[in-house]
Amino acid sequence: QVQLEESGGGLVQAGGSLRLSCVNSGRTFTTAMGWFRQAPGKEREFVAAINWSGSTTYYSDSVKGRFTISRDNAKSTVYLQMNSLKPADTAVYYCAADTSLRKIIGADDLPVDYWGKGTLVTVSS
Repeated sequence: QVQLEESGGGLVQAGGSLRLSCVNSGRTFTTAMGWFRQAPGKEREFVAAINWSGSTTYYSDSVKGRFTISRDNAKSTVYLQMNSLKPADTAVYYCAADTSLRKIIGADDLPVDYWGKGTLVTVSS
């Protein structure tokens, strides 16, 4: 099975930075990975996605220019570098994986196959 485990969340002041990691501890056939987030009382939203080779990335408008997604396939790990953090970025961040990049970015209206348990990011003002 695919097992996704996020790490790197925590408390940071506005303007600071955090780097999230997501490791797949099992063998996988996925070709794309991504990050989503969910704040209390709000719906889960897309944050960023990356294809298998790392040559193509996608970002939501709210994080574009501040966040960077990358991957190290030798370590079966995807990263989310978060800079210039704002209180509005406070949420539980979830790692996701799927054979289809289109499903992760929402181009196909189908559920994403694999999810991690999430890591909490809190940005104070």
